[in-house]
Amino acid sequence: MTTSSDTLASLSLPQRERLAYIEFRLFFLGDVRRQDLMDRFGIAPAAATRDFAQYRELCPDNLSLDGSSKAYVLGGGFRPAFAHNVERVLMMLSQGFGDGISQMQDAFLACELPPMLNRPVVGILAPVTRAIYQRKAVRMRYFSHSSGMSEREIVPFALANDGLRWHVRAFDRKSGEFRDFVFTRMESTELLDDNPAKHELPAQDIQWNRIVELDIVPHPDREHPEITERDYGMVDGVLHLKLRAAMAGYVLRQWQVDCSADHSVKEQGCRLWLRDVLALYGVKNAMLALGYEYLER
Repeated sequence: MTTSSDTLASLSLPQRERLAYIEFRLFFLGDVRRQDLMDRFGIAPAAATRDFAQYRELCPDNLSLDGSSKAYVLGGGFRPAFAHNVERVLMMLSQGFGDGISQMQDAFLACELPPMLNRPVVGILAPVTRAIYQRKAVRMRYFSHSSGMSEREIVPFALANDGLRWHVRAFDRKSGEFRDFVFTRMESTELLDDNPAKHELPAQDIQWNRIVELDIVPHPDREHPEITERDYGMVDGVLHLKLRAAMAGYVLRQWQVDCSADHSVKEQGCRLWLRDVLALYGVKNAMLALGYEYLER
């Protein structure tokens, strides 16, 4: 017996994308028209008609044709055939679609977003991403709080975001250590044609490869812990996180997690507490976390 998932898998990628767009509009906006498909993908009316027929064959209960508006509307027995990533859905609803060449389409829904303060320059970013993909090094000028501007050669291997800014994880040939480099502090990035040495490879980055397990709970000194549990999707009052050690301090700081042993951080905006501070033992950037103090075992 052939299932809808089998049929979807047999379709070409462009057709799956068009059917997914039909479902996206139905699921999150409640209706979709043939013109929507034509505008989004630049296809002819006949092709759009075939796509709607294909989707209706796969998921007959997901849509019905409204005679007055000539639009397909959400069916009473709707069940999604595609997996819809919630972060991507919110991005598409609030900022529309774009392919990197054409302008983003208008947002589908009104949405107010804060300005992005830490915005990498594309010309700085591109040589670094090429270096990651091609496993090469980068030469650049870099500005840091400790040493000002300096010439650096780094071997980048992963992008990271701490919730406020984008940075790259890389081996720093100047210090001989694996470090984080913020894109907005870079100048004149240049792809080098040499291959990294063994000690510069990501497998040697202990902080990146170490996974720490953290139990986050509602702050014991704040009211309404049940609301905090809902806000953070806790199970039995606990949010269990698995993070790279290299990212732990950033995440805990951004989430305003009280990382003191006696939950002594007083700021009311601090609604979370790290239940076992010893879980941060050996995490180099743990000092970024609110209330954290290094404890000897």
